[in-house]
Amino acid sequence: MNDSTQHYTDILIIGSGVAGLSAALRLAPFHQVTILSKSTLNEGASYYAQGGIAAVFDDTDSIESHVEDTLIAGAGICEKHTVEFIASNAKTCVQWLIDQGVLFDTEITEAGEIQYHLTREGGHSHRRILHHADATGKEVETTLVNLASNHPNINVKERYNAVDLIRSDKTNIAGETRIVGAYVWNRQKEQVETIRAKIVILATGGAAKVYQYTTNPDISSGDGIAMAWRIGCSVANLEFNQFHPTCLFHPQARNFLLTEALRGEGAYLKRPDGSRFMPDYDERFELAPRDIVARAIDHEMKRLGADCMYLDISHKPASFIKSHFPTIYEKLITLGLDLTKEPIPIVPAAHYTCGGVRVNQVGMTDINNLYAIGEVSYTGLHGANRMASNSLLECLVYGWSAAEHITATISQVDHISMLPEWDDSRVHNSDEQVIIQHNWHELRLFMWDYMGIVRTSKRLERALRRIDLLQQEIHDYYANFRISNNLLELRNLVQVAELMVHSALERKESRGLHYTLDYPELLEHSGPTILYPK
Repeated sequence: MNDSTQHYTDILIIGSGVAGLSAALRLAPFHQVTILSKSTLNEGASYYAQGGIAAVFDDTDSIESHVEDTLIAGAGICEKHTVEFIASNAKTCVQWLIDQGVLFDTEITEAGEIQYHLTREGGHSHRRILHHADATGKEVETTLVNLASNHPNINVKERYNAVDLIRSDKTNIAGETRIVGAYVWNRQKEQVETIRAKIVILATGGAAKVYQYTTNPDISSGDGIAMAWRIGCSVANLEFNQFHPTCLFHPQARNFLLTEALRGEGAYLKRPDGSRFMPDYDERFELAPRDIVARAIDHEMKRLGADCMYLDISHKPASFIKSHFPTIYEKLITLGLDLTKEPIPIVPAAHYTCGGVRVNQVGMTDINNLYAIGEVSYTGLHGANRMASNSLLECLVYGWSAAEHITATISQVDHISMLPEWDDSRVHNSDEQVIIQHNWHELRLFMWDYMGIVRTSKRLERALRRIDLLQQEIHDYYANFRISNNLLELRNLVQVAELMVHSALERKESRGLHYTLDYPELLEHSGPTILYPK
């Protein structure tokens, strides 16, 4: 056995966003934790989250109202017990963040008291979004990264990709079927290593990189969803891919997000001629849920043959804009755009994966000792459309509930002394990396065209045929050549793309983020779309 490629930890957490880090910090006082990060520790969707975290901190607000708003945004198929569970634990989990040193913006009341400044976003009936200017994710992620990096019981492995999970019955380990570790790709040494663990937590984020245009960082390639599916977990609601309505339309900043809080603070959506169009689509105007706003923008662009629409908050005082949105203001200035003086060009872009690996209230999947938390999971919170600022909240609540359950039960899990080494004796280095790049671009382009904001059954079937061909090519390539970061991500993205398209074909209605011209009406009775591995 090669000691340099064999590792042991009590708990392996794959992913280093808010979900993974919060779970790690809650577990580390009692257990040895290893965090696997594909890039640097803070490079992920959490870091780039602008808006904030939804929680009831205002006396005029209520948990019942937060629940009701979420159920409405989810278009009738949220799981109510999950929504109540998350909303009820929101304030406690956000307070835990504050106790860790996270700074949220405050304001002084007329009575001279300091209170948190709460903003409002689409779908919310009250101001309940705690934020750190317009860079909440950066503040939360940076604080948690610093704590995790300096914790004696947390071992951080940066620039590591998880390749596949290891199941006990596949390696002839006696007892009940369970996850016992993972094969991981050390990108610096370019070798596959084995990590044995009593518990594995998937906190890998979503799969928006399956689309040509996305607000997500490059690492959002659906790895956890694909690995869980291959190992035997069911998935749900993968047809619901949220497109953020307002991504900057600029050749030098293709994935820069313009936070929904801009509309929460009064920004208008306008056509190229300067006229507003949201009053034509919804009585909530710019504060309608994201699926409605994104479809409205998409429709106006297609109707007018326009490359983009515009977001305009220039009617607000410049001092207000600069103080509330400093990150966005400064970024736009570097691109020659002034948020305080002119409308900003925007387009919708893939933003959030509302479905994922099915879990229970403590984050457990279908397979023992495997948990999934954050965007990789399906909890039932989001239904057919995620309400703004509920995502970081979900990460925190499930980071807590999973950690509580693991701490209470891990003593019952046997330690595994050895796992089989990865065998790459029959593969060789590839001289055809260009094939991966071509397949990569083809996948993202046809998913945008056929599985985008507006769909038809014919488009979806066309996508499925192309996915089938790509899978055959990738399977052959994977079997014959040494792995690489791009190959691993492409393999996972094609798998998740297949699950997304199958889910979309299963849903014979238009609901929330899934809009199909063939079935434009709502079904009277509906629920989650669940896929089970054969």
